[in-house]
Amino acid sequence: MKKLLLILFLTLFSSIKSEGKTAYILPIKGAIGPVTYYKVKKVLKIARIKNAEFVILTLDTPGGLLFSTRKIVQEILKSPVPVIGFVYPQGAQCASAGTFIALSCHILSMAPATNIGAAHPVLITGQPDKTMEEKVVNDTVSFIKSIASLRKRNVKWAEDAVRKSLSSTEKEALRVGVIDFIAKDINELLEKINNRKIKTSSGIKIIKSENVELKELRENIRERILEVLSNPNIAYILLLIGIWGIILEFSHPGFGIPGIVGTICLILAFFALHTLPINITGLFLIILSIILFIIEALTPTFGIFLISGVISLILGSIMLMKPLSELRISRSIMGVGIFITALFLSGIILFAWRTKKRKVITGKEGIIGETGKAITDISEEGTVFLHGEYWKAKSKSGVIKKGSYVKVVEVEGLTLIVEEK
Repeated sequence: MKKLLLILFLTLFSSIKSEGKTAYILPIKGAIGPVTYYKVKKVLKIARIKNAEFVILTLDTPGGLLFSTRKIVQEILKSPVPVIGFVYPQGAQCASAGTFIALSCHILSMAPATNIGAAHPVLITGQPDKTMEEKVVNDTVSFIKSIASLRKRNVKWAEDAVRKSLSSTEKEALRVGVIDFIAKDINELLEKINNRKIKTSSGIKIIKSENVELKELRENIRERILEVLSNPNIAYILLLIGIWGIILEFSHPGFGIPGIVGTICLILAFFALHTLPINITGLFLIILSIILFIIEALTPTFGIFLISGVISLILGSIMLMKPLSELRISRSIMGVGIFITALFLSGIILFAWRTKKRKVITGKEGIIGETGKAITDISEEGTVFLHGEYWKAKSKSGVIKKGSYVKVVEVEGLTLIVEEK
């Protein structure tokens, strides 16, 4: 009986002990943005709750948003769970914003044939103001130096990575004291971090990586959608589709589908832009262009509001993204989008002009017998869409439901007397 109890106790003890031997791995690929920050914050929170041994961040990134990078670095620095940065797989790069994240990790390793550095901030407004550029660079240098100093890495190299866009191979980085060691794969990484002593926000910890259960945090559907939407090119395309849909709905009311699609695209676009470092002035100019396009569609002025709207859209598109960012709107996408928008509006104006011309030729008598569509319920009063215009309408008999097709039987001044067709 005693032996049985002892076996049960040892089994339970080993089970409890093995549950604690868990670590998490999070791949960071592509551009760094708000979704990257969300995923890093999530994995560190889970690791803390589950009392994980450590978290591995595999890095293969060309860079990204500095404001997202700062938030990620803050999460790593305050993490009580050790964070291991690993530039992996072979051939991977850890450039620009990725360099800051890598240097902030408690332990940093690189796989063969990888590189790190080139962290000079990118300004996307053409020829930037020299004073502004100097301020941004100095601020970024201070940021990376503070990280390198805290982790006892080569501060001079870190500064040169920002000021001179210095980039190093894994061997060079090891030689100058930027990384702790080189590992060819995850297994070798686990071997080399075993029994290493590090200092976290909660104190000194000794990493135990032997027989650890490594769990990869996979993206869920929500994160994948957010990652797609956080691409500024996708956000801009959604914005343009939204503009086209709204314009089409206002110029041809009652159809419904363009308005619904346009509204959904605009909501998604504004949500996406909310996650990006946008310039509020640029956003307001784009909103102004939408208003001008709608006015042009409703009351064609034969180019006045169209030209004003296109100018507002061009200026807003150029100013939309803040100057310091590696996430930007493609100039080709911007140019094609604005051209299609102008062409689209021109077609609507031409259609409206032909409609007006036809109305002048036929006169009011020519309207009698024509078919229109009820925009509202029609009894003693209502609205009908006919010949590309809105008309006041009155039902000849009974109530005509919204959306019904109607026939003009009489004209009283500017009011059409209609009956359901």
